[in-house]
Amino acid sequence: SLSHARHCLPVTSVVVVISTMYDVNLTKSYFRSQSDINVMDVCIGDVLKETAAQRTGAEALVEITRNGEEGRRWTYDKLFKESVDLAQALASRFEKGSHIVIWAPNIPEWVLMEYAAALAGIVLVTANPALQEKELRYILEQSEAVGLFLVSEFRGNPMKEIAEQAVSSNNLIREVTDMEDYEQLFLNKNENRVLPNVSPKDPAQIQYTSGTTGFPKGAILSHLGLINNAKFYAARCGIEKKSTWINIMQMFHTSGCGMVTLGCLNFGCRMVLVSIFNPKLVLELIESFSADIILSVPTTALAILEEQEINPRDMSSLKVMSCGGGNIAPEMILRAKESFNCNFSTLYGQTEYCPVITQHHLSDNIDDVCMTIGQPLSQTDVSIQSIEDREILPIGDIGEICARGPSTMIAYYGNPDATDETVDKDGWLHTGDLGFMDQRGYVTITGRLKEMIIRGGENHFPAEIENVLREHPAISDVAIVGIPHSKWGEVIAAFVRFNDEPVSAEELKIFCRAQMSPQKTPTLWRRVDEFPMTGSAKIQKFKLRELELTEMTLPLS
Repeated sequence: SLSHARHCLPVTSVVVVISTMYDVNLTKSYFRSQSDINVMDVCIGDVLKETAAQRTGAEALVEITRNGEEGRRWTYDKLFKESVDLAQALASRFEKGSHIVIWAPNIPEWVLMEYAAALAGIVLVTANPALQEKELRYILEQSEAVGLFLVSEFRGNPMKEIAEQAVSSNNLIREVTDMEDYEQLFLNKNENRVLPNVSPKDPAQIQYTSGTTGFPKGAILSHLGLINNAKFYAARCGIEKKSTWINIMQMFHTSGCGMVTLGCLNFGCRMVLVSIFNPKLVLELIESFSADIILSVPTTALAILEEQEINPRDMSSLKVMSCGGGNIAPEMILRAKESFNCNFSTLYGQTEYCPVITQHHLSDNIDDVCMTIGQPLSQTDVSIQSIEDREILPIGDIGEICARGPSTMIAYYGNPDATDETVDKDGWLHTGDLGFMDQRGYVTITGRLKEMIIRGGENHFPAEIENVLREHPAISDVAIVGIPHSKWGEVIAAFVRFNDEPVSAEELKIFCRAQMSPQKTPTLWRRVDEFPMTGSAKIQKFKLRELELTEMTLPLS
């Protein structure tokens, strides 16, 4: 049934070496791709087949249920067999290239669906289980999905009822399937045993952007882009076949289903899939499974760190804490290295690049880990380009971070204009993020292009101001936003969440002016109890701006 699969050489057969800094001496902000790891011209299903053959009997997947208990387990050969069975069932109900939405939390069936859809040439459209009717309806309709796979509820969200409303007037949806009903999930019409031929450059998934600046767009990601990006990322983390990875990242995002799930697949190691994040549980799992790596975002990393500082567990097995998805305060990195005595590898990525673009090497010094977002990933060109004419800038100049390589998205689904704006004729993916590059190719991010604040004709970068304010002991987190102003064009507003008791705006102004020039000090100070967040834990600054403009914010005295 898998006669179409090509022979490939997955990472499981490669001797793992701790990566070290690429030795380059740049004269302009253009880092050319490094070929230290080869690009695999394969599909996701090819790597699953090869890994199952090489790692027969090795544990692949462990379920941690919603109540925090160990559940079902899969070896690689069992995972492959069930994925093939499910792929044949899906192929009996959907044509190759069909779009099906998966709307579920971190459950083993998500992993099975990811592999089965890949084997059947079906495009998986991912959706956050917290979505409401309007949001789900948008994804179903915009992606032109023909099927919806879901669970009945999650964390109080009545997903079955929401789905009924979302598909009520949708003429394309042919099937709404409960993923936890195996009879329904594995229904195989006519006992089909045939799978289509799948190409590495075929679409594997459509992932919707986080929506930090407004309406989400569906990035079409290829088999080749996803499987190679996960391999390059996991290799830089020093993963081996004996590794155990605690997966707390949401499977609907490229971090959960790509970086971690496919990273484990490439190396044939064990993944412990956590349904609901709980910092105490995470520490218990690291200890009990002797896990050596975990990927998180800043908010979850901080929660894990704080729990360890209060109730320490044996973390001697942990080798790498990897973190991305937002600005990471240097003080938190130093605390984490002290508490866990492990490597800390920050990374930078974007859904449109499957997603990792830059990452630290495990041998990087503490200054680079704290102050930069690392060097480009293997096989990835990175440049800093001017905003006005898209010319490559001199070393140290701030411009737009651009990437080019095998993991670049195919397109935004159904949105050619947005695709053309994002990927230029030379293949550069324009991230919309601002930063600069040093002569070694290390990149420092300074903010979002659309978040750049122009006050009185002078450019200000929110990340710089946010990083200063995060060093204040009273501040838990902060978001800097530009607010329209009749005289200055824009003024700088600081939305602050405090650890405990708030401090005055005057004290914070004094703190800022001791570390930055006066024009960078925020004019408006606002207190927030919680930030509006995307499903991937990024602050939605456009919503903060809207709240300020509608006078619905709380001034800080």
